[in-house]
Amino acid sequence: METTVILAAHLAAGRIDTGDTAWLLAATALVLLMTPGLALFYGGMVRTKSVLNMLMMSFVSIALVTVVWLAAGYSLAFGDDAGGGLIGGLEHAGMSGLGPDSVQGTVPTVLFATFQLTFAIITAALISGAVADRAKFGAWLVFVPVWALLVYVPVAHWVWGPGGWILDRLGALDFAGGLPVEITSGASGLALCLVLGPRLGFKKDAMRPHNLPMVVLGAGLLWFGWFGFNAGSALGANGLAAAAFLNTLAAGCTGLLGWLFVEQKRDGHPTTLGAASGAVAGLVAITPSCGSVSLLGALVVGLAAGVVCSYAVGWKFRLNYDDSLDVVGVHLVGGIIGTLLIGVFAVDTMTGGAEGLLYGGGLGQLGKQLVAVVAVGAYAFLVTYGIGKLIDKVMGFRASEEQEYKGLDLTVHAETAYDHGVLGHGAPVTASVLSSAQKAKTQA
Repeated sequence: METTVILAAHLAAGRIDTGDTAWLLAATALVLLMTPGLALFYGGMVRTKSVLNMLMMSFVSIALVTVVWLAAGYSLAFGDDAGGGLIGGLEHAGMSGLGPDSVQGTVPTVLFATFQLTFAIITAALISGAVADRAKFGAWLVFVPVWALLVYVPVAHWVWGPGGWILDRLGALDFAGGLPVEITSGASGLALCLVLGPRLGFKKDAMRPHNLPMVVLGAGLLWFGWFGFNAGSALGANGLAAAAFLNTLAAGCTGLLGWLFVEQKRDGHPTTLGAASGAVAGLVAITPSCGSVSLLGALVVGLAAGVVCSYAVGWKFRLNYDDSLDVVGVHLVGGIIGTLLIGVFAVDTMTGGAEGLLYGGGLGQLGKQLVAVVAVGAYAFLVTYGIGKLIDKVMGFRASEEQEYKGLDLTVHAETAYDHGVLGHGAPVTASVLSSAQKAKTQA
């Protein structure tokens, strides 16, 4: 398979290439930017009383996951296999044995480790959207590092690590993270939805996004960063990176258009939230397949995700699980679509051998993709459910009714997103205060 051959050649090169290194440095920065972008995307989607809490859940994930990754996560995910394809070893715990001269393919190993770290960060942050408005911040601080070690790290080893069973034994394809990122975050989000239960007023009160311009800005930053996410996964400045880049752009566009088409047909009006959500759905779906499908395949993958996910976000009302910001409907469903469609649209000009059903490959690759989807989704759901239940039993995972009613911004963080500052000795600036101040100025 061409994709595998290219990556294997990079891993075997053992000499730093300045062009590849420069591109991966840029891609790493792009992927890290996705988490602040996600914070804005999620922050705009919640109600005013919880926007800062939403931002904090994403930003604190950067710090928590980074510490865990450097301590043990990288070694367990990308160290030599130590458990039958299930987990890596601890030879690089604390980044031991890695320095400026260590090489992973054609890039410094520490850069490769940092690039992979940014994936782990945003995956953890994605889950927060499923439990927005009602999760204890303290419980989130405990959940993130435990989840990263017990869920994300093993799955990353299965899919990308040396000797990982999905990569080496099953032969399923995942170029940039449909399994470790999208399906894992979506299945984990569903598990936490069930642990915490629905928000107060779910299916009764209107819970519309409070700031759609913020949502669109966040979606734009996510789209921008996604080029590093997908094209960076080629681990070099090469033709594969260029193809993944174009596929990413194309799928985001058709995802956006597909979602708007459904809204127009179903509701009679295309919405701004729908445009942002559709673009994200298309980007989610192309993540695993951007290095396996042709441009035509990418267009179809994005369109399929935009259409299907636009319906999937409504399943929560029928099935009674409160996925606050549609992590399940977009990331789980979109990740499944993109991962499975590799088995339909994979072309040998991208893979160098593996072909999908429509290109004469039969059902073999599709079957492999299905096994990987079921295994990763089930593992992530069950382990996350167990972690969530344990945290809930020990310290409580859900905020009190009073905190949820008043808003987590004020009750947890002692601040609100839209205060206009203070005047004098800490007195809040209200309309009446401003009016009095203006009157005094006029009289003077």
